[in-house]
Amino acid sequence: MDGRVNLDEPRWDQTQYWGRVKYFLTTTNPLNVFKSNSELERCKQIVTSYKNGENIPDGLTLNDVYKAKDVVDSAYHPETGEKMIIFGRMSAQVPMNMLITGGLITFYKTTPAVIFWQWCNQSFNALVNYTNRSGNSPMPLDQVAKSYVLATSGALITALGLNRLVKRLPPIAGRIVPFVAVAAANCINIPLMRKKELDDGIEVFDENKNFLGESQVAAREGISAVVLSRIVMSSPGMIITPVIMEAIEKRGLLKNMKWAPAPLQIALCGMFLTFATPMCCALYPQISPISIDRLEPELQKTAQKCNSKMGYYNKGL
Repeated sequence: MDGRVNLDEPRWDQTQYWGRVKYFLTTTNPLNVFKSNSELERCKQIVTSYKNGENIPDGLTLNDVYKAKDVVDSAYHPETGEKMIIFGRMSAQVPMNMLITGGLITFYKTTPAVIFWQWCNQSFNALVNYTNRSGNSPMPLDQVAKSYVLATSGALITALGLNRLVKRLPPIAGRIVPFVAVAAANCINIPLMRKKELDDGIEVFDENKNFLGESQVAAREGISAVVLSRIVMSSPGMIITPVIMEAIEKRGLLKNMKWAPAPLQIALCGMFLTFATPMCCALYPQISPISIDRLEPELQKTAQKCNSKMGYYNKGL
């Protein structure tokens, strides 16, 4: 029908950074976590019906259809169409990360606290990485367990080791240790969790959605982009918040409120994450382009047959 929009694509231009930011502002909206299963199914039905060429139900506008699409995009995997685990959805990133990050930067001095909060963080990261893996790539449980154990160990070794090294440095140095540990763990966790993609490659299509094959090169690029965006995403809350807290404590503003640092740091982390999450998810296009001549020879041959100029793959989140 004339005038219909393509709901397989975001309403904003994904080749532009701010277009991607607007898209992720909707999919990472924390309010979407509270959508009931019946509401999710209703939204999915609206989107499916529209895609099948049916008219917009009475009482709804195109804007309502787009809102339903935003909910669907926040709860269902973009390729498999499966409903994602609620705590692994991108809409759960801000509320979950503000609690975990607040704990990491508040309770960073004692070994038991470091162990507990790094374990919480890596457990959550493992769930997010598994839930938002690219395409239909199955993940063997032994690979998930290996990634989880190694990432948690890497974070603990980094955090506990640096805590010893910074004892003679200014207090602010100790406050930054959790960020370094989290960054190191991301460099371990994400590649290991998605090792099958690195071994077998991820699906690559051309501009006309012709399947070109599975590419290890695209997998490496996509996973590297995810690692970088995750590290940058955590940096404002884990670096700026400690600096603010150090300044507040030096002035003795919380001297008579010993209970205040934890909730204040959690609130600050939440504020930073609300903006950092969509802005960092948008650093790279979700469906990322890759030059045909950078792909494996067999994919280049397939691309030549299809007269393809560019390849595209889902980098994951």
